[in-house]
Formats: sequence, structure tokens, C-alpha cells
Amino acid sequence: MKKHPDPLDNHPNNSNVSFHDNDDHLTDYDYPENDHQDEAVIAEEAEDETSSTASENDDDKKQTTEKKKEASEDQNNSSEHDGKFFVVQKGMACCDKGAKFPNFKVTSHQKHYWNDENGEADYLSVTEDDLTFNPAAMPFGTCSVKNGNPCAFAPAGKWTKTYDKVKIMGKKPLTEISELKCAVGGKITVMKHGQQTEAGKSSVKNADPREQQAYNPIMDFGEFKDETNQSDQLYYE
Repeated sequence: MKKHPDPLDNHPNNSNVSFHDNDDHLTDYDYPENDHQDEAVIAEEAEDETSSTASENDDDKKQTTEKKKEASEDQNNSSEHDGKFFVVQKGMACCDKGAKFPNFKVTSHQKHYWNDENGEADYLSVTEDDLTFNPAAMPFGTCSVKNGNPCAFAPAGKWTKTYDKVKIMGKKPLTEISELKCAVGGKITVMKHGQQTEAGKSSVKNADPREQQAYNPIMDFGEFKDETNQSDQLYYE
């Protein structure tokens, strides 16, 4: 059997060739791989934190913009008439140059009443076209523009500062802030809107004595309520 030659036998410097069982000599330097990995993680976390902060800032800006928009819409929807009462015929007018306070006189319609299901004339809605008062003659008494002589009221146009979101027979109603100019020189405003409510016997009957006593500690409301009930019984007997 033919023997294969050993390649080392023909090597010119076979005496100088040697093999090592380990390869320690291949790793002369220990590279700090863990340090690089830590730096990469830190950089990634910093980037995530920056992105998160930017996102939060964008959300804050968006919320601020939305709040400003809502506030602007609320302001646009608000009116100087908010919280004001409509004026009815039994209300009272005032002239800054006069001395008396006449009631309103509704002549523009006979259709709409404020807070009165019985249709009483006292609760007719006063509109921008109602330019007369009761009494019609010298409604504001004397006039300071005329040096104390009798009032000679002459309306200069229609009522202004009326409520334009409601129309009564195509006319705008008055509220407490409405104004009317007099050609003589005065300014007429609403002194009383006329919708004041008065407490009746039913209100006394349904009232809580403890609450009323807190509002008015001087009066014995329980005793007042008993007296009111007794008077009703005597009336019906």
C-alpha cells in the first residue's frame, strides 16, 4: 500500500514550523463592546425622551389652541342681553331729562305676552316700534332741557339695543338695556321691565320655614304661615 507523503516532510523549514493548541495570540486587545452598547442604549433613550417631550408640547399647544377657539366661540355667542328680562307693557320708562316714569304702551301688536298664559294686556311684549307711553301727554312730566317746562316727548327713530334673536310680528323686542332717543334731547331707558313676581298665599304655604327663618331671623315664619292658613280657613267658612 502506497503511503501518502507528509506535506511537512518536504517543507524547507519544517524544523521551524510549530502549531499552538490555543489561539490566545489572536486577541491582543479586548475591545469595549459593552461600552458601545451602553452608549447606543443611552442615545436611543434620549431620542425617545426628546420625541416624547416634543409630542407632549404639541399636545399642549393643540389643547391651548382648542381652548382659545372655544373661548372665542363663547364670546361670539354671548350677548349684552344675557341675563336681562324682556320688557312688558306694565313696565316703566325713564327719561334722563324728565321727572316722571310712565308705563309703556304697546301699539305694534296684540299677540305676544311674556310669562302670562292668560293673555293679560299688562304682559304684552314691548317692541322697537312701541314709541308711546301711558300717559301719552307729557309722559315724563317736566323737562330739564326746556328749563322745567312740560315734557314734549318726540321719539327720534326706533328703540335701539333691542334683542335681535327673537322677532314678534317681525319686530325686535325690548330688554332692560334698550334705549330710545328723544328729539328734544333726552334719552329714554327701561326703569322696570314689569315682570316682577309677587309672593302669594300658595308661595307661603309651600315655603320651607327653616329656610325662611335663615333668610329673615327677625320674623317667626312658622307663626306667619299658621296665621295665613287660618285666614284661608276663615275665608272659606
